[in-house]
Amino acid sequence: MVEMRNCSFCGGPIEPGTGKMFVKKDGTIFYFCCTKCQKNFRLKRAPRRVAWTAAGRKAMGKE
Repeated sequence: MVEMRNCSFCGGPIEPGTGKMFVKKDGTIFYFCCTKCQKNFRLKRAPRRVAWTAAGRKAMGKE
């Protein structure tokens, strides 16, 4: 069985065979479900300040 991953930015599930993996020079691994998440990560946006992420919804009291 293939392991399911979660997006490092939005927290959404990533189906096997989709998404992107980004590895920093120090060996830290980030998984992204879509380009939208990857671009927001590159812009150094905090997931808890973005309304459509799981962390953002939790911080705003929506979930």
